[in-house]
Amino acid sequence: MFFMALNRLDLNLLHVFDTIYREGSLTRAAKALHLTQPAVSHSLARLRDHFDDPLFTRQGNQMVPTPLARRFLESMRPGLNQVQSAVNQFHAFDPAIQRKTYALGLRDVLESTFLPQLMSKLAAYPEMEIVSQRVPRRDMETQLAAGKLDFAIDVLLPVSNQTSHELLRQDRLVILARKGHPATQKGLDMPSYLEAKHVLVSSRTEGPGIEDFELSRHGVQRSIRLRCQHYYAACRVVESSDLLLTMPETYARIIAERADIEVMSPPAQMPSIDVHLYWHKAYEREPALVWFRDQLRSLPSDQ
Repeated sequence: MFFMALNRLDLNLLHVFDTIYREGSLTRAAKALHLTQPAVSHSLARLRDHFDDPLFTRQGNQMVPTPLARRFLESMRPGLNQVQSAVNQFHAFDPAIQRKTYALGLRDVLESTFLPQLMSKLAAYPEMEIVSQRVPRRDMETQLAAGKLDFAIDVLLPVSNQTSHELLRQDRLVILARKGHPATQKGLDMPSYLEAKHVLVSSRTEGPGIEDFELSRHGVQRSIRLRCQHYYAACRVVESSDLLLTMPETYARIIAERADIEVMSPPAQMPSIDVHLYWHKAYEREPALVWFRDQLRSLPSDQ
């Protein structure tokens, strides 16, 4: 029965199914496949008829896979990856002439530090499109495995052996204060750091920051006056108050160029922020992804 079913299914439809699943949109899938949207819709109709299931349902602007579609993708993915890898070995990737869209998982701070460098480096490849998106960390591996993300850049995270990662850069923590702040006049020692009130940037509503763990090793604790979600907002607060902010240096230098704030070294040794590049092992030999991974690796780490 399986062979009869397979014989009735055009295998090109599997590529369409995979692309719709990855893009979450018929319009974007059509663009990625270099087909018209009616052609993609027709292929989806054939798949729905074959499986007797809608496969994708529209929720807002997204095509959300049904449970059957998710189960089918999980079963199909290993074989599809093997076929794709086998084919790719015989087709070199030429970034100068081939159109390619790369999906990159980045959080807001890393967008500010990586994207300017990356887009400058890719200026010679006008056919290349970058889609940067924020993905919950709990979903990162799933999206890499499904091909919805090509790469993710984030701090060191626990991942399975199906996800490869490597250190891209290290960033140290620095202290930000408004220009004219008493701490900038007399120098920032531990007593003045602890005497001040602080801003903590975190997506969580409670709990310590990475700097607080290090302070606890010294047997001291700082006073948190404000807890907020984004460094840019925190810097705006620091610029107009006596609050201090501890944050990664790379982004701090970018903001300091456009704000009345000063960047200072912390009064004690702080842990560095290790930034890693993540990708799924199933795709690591695809020429287009090998090329893009090399571009990410070669970005300067001191800007």
